Amino acid sequence: MKKALIALTACLTMAAQADTPMPDDDSDLPEWAEKRIGPFHATMTDWVDGTSRSIDGFFGTTDALTVDSDSYLRISQENAWKEGEAFDHDLGARFRLDLPTTEERLRLIIESEPDETRGTLGEQESSLSDDRIDSIEDVLVGLRHLGQGDRTREWDTEIGAGIKVRLPLDPYARLTTQRLWTLDDGPWKLHSDNRFSWFNEDGYSARTRWDLGRPIDEKRHLRFISNAQWREEVDTLEFSQAAELNQRINSRSVLRYSAVVLGESLSHTTIEDSYLQLRFRRDIHKGFTFLDIAPSLHFPRDVDYEHRWALTLRLEMYFRRFIDRVTM
Repeated sequence: MKKALIALTACLTMAAQADTPMPDDDSDLPEWAEKRIGPFHATMTDWVDGTSRSIDGFFGTTDALTVDSDSYLRISQENAWKEGEAFDHDLGARFRLDLPTTEERLRLIIESEPDETRGTLGEQESSLSDDRIDSIEDVLVGLRHLGQGDRTREWDTEIGAGIKVRLPLDPYARLTTQRLWTLDDGPWKLHSDNRFSWFNEDGYSARTRWDLGRPIDEKRHLRFISNAQWREEVDTLEFSQAAELNQRINSRSVLRYSAVVLGESLSHTTIEDSYLQLRFRRDIHKGFTFLDIAPSLHFPRDVDYEHRWALTLRLEMYFRRFIDRVTM
């Protein structure tokens, strides 16, 4: 409990300090660390970008040298603690090689662990990361046909198929749809993201996500997020409901206040966990190195809904040609 309270205090202290504008400062690291990280990051980014463009040029056209690419590598170190348990250390890696010029609207994708194998909704929601170091063993190679529609006017549909590179080879097929509505031409926007998949080894799975949100002012955004997931291997309908308030402190720091309920539905509905979380995210170095501090208070079913503190610390580094600034 003390660790979570200390982390909560640290979040608020760092947020207050981060609110002071420092337009010429884009790093919290000491000079000696900057000198070591800079060349390493540049070399790795060139390797990721160059590898994807080389493969793309082999299968596609010379446009691979200039076209925008969504290829990236992300490495993270996450430390998670739950009351009554020791810290759990997890080194993670996730990558994607995006090959956009193979055919018009048809892309060859090489990526690490698919979303369908990331476990229960509870595991996905409680973790700040979707990376696992063992996910490198599950590499997908497939084709994705991009949708042609404007999702603000019609459903945007993508179809993909390929294999999971492991022995024995595991073929898969995937259908995703997305839609974005502006309600009554007002500030509220509703986004729908749906996925239906089949893996030869794991069977069928389906997930739907509905995200209703609106800006409150220039720095705050309110969201209500509903998720439902079904996987054939466990044959259970899982669901989650979250309310989030995202607050941008400055160009390098954001806060998220969350209230989440997780449950399952078999013959009757059960609430597996509910929790409150404060997440502080800071761009600590030049838009590619980030620090997360997230204390939370849980009420899990397996301890008769008695409160349990938890704390997650995460450091991640992106290797990508173009990276957005701080986002949640």
